[in-house]
Amino acid sequence: MLLGLVSLVGASSATAQDNYEIQVYPSELVPRGATMVELHSNFTASGRKAVEDGVNATNHAIHETVEVTHGFSEWFETGVYLFTSARSGDGWNIVGSHVRPRFAVPARYHWPVGVSLSQEVGYVRREFSDATWTWEIRPIVDQTIGRLYWSLNPALEKAFTGPPEGRKVEFAPNAVVTYDLTRKFNVGLEYYGGFGPLSDLQPWRDGAQQLFPAINIDFGPDWEFNAGIGFGLTDSAEPLIFKVILGRRFGRSAPPRGATGS
Repeated sequence: MLLGLVSLVGASSATAQDNYEIQVYPSELVPRGATMVELHSNFTASGRKAVEDGVNATNHAIHETVEVTHGFSEWFETGVYLFTSARSGDGWNIVGSHVRPRFAVPARYHWPVGVSLSQEVGYVRREFSDATWTWEIRPIVDQTIGRLYWSLNPALEKAFTGPPEGRKVEFAPNAVVTYDLTRKFNVGLEYYGGFGPLSDLQPWRDGAQQLFPAINIDFGPDWEFNAGIGFGLTDSAEPLIFKVILGRRFGRSAPPRGATGS
């Protein structure tokens, strides 16, 4: 199955990735000995237009993120990110960098669902977030049923800097459902949510909720392509974002797959 499924859309100050890498994760890892290089390109067509609390505006910002992930074993991989941002008047800036170790239950155990656990920690500059150091823990559960694929990422996020009220552990679930129209092409809906602190969860309308209709195209077992348009469903979410992921695997190849093989 093709899973260039595009983490997280600015749901809160503790968000680990904001709208730099917009992706619902599959449980499957990069194969041992292989390296996946991805470019995440996101354009905020409608966003925040003014500087708020020292954080730059997002309206008409272009975010380019380079992600490099290496598979070390059948149960462990590590990814690193370099975030950049460009906007008229602000120039092109390096925003920060994160590291993401991830563990998974190997496929040879034949569990009925795929299971993995991602952790992401890193730094971004103060002018791009009021929380410069953050940590995310992301459980991942997914399954393929014929032409249908689903993945659930009930992420928890923690900020170590920024306002004290923003340093609580926050709940930011993500989910995706895709359907294969052909062996090489599928369509899907990706959901990105933010409900605030676990100790005081916000109702749906007060959180940051977004929905991305998306497509995934299979250009071969070593390629990844995803594109989508994100619509804000609540006032605190960015109203409109366009995103594309293009990835290429190097080293050990994955076995041939159709649109539903990850």
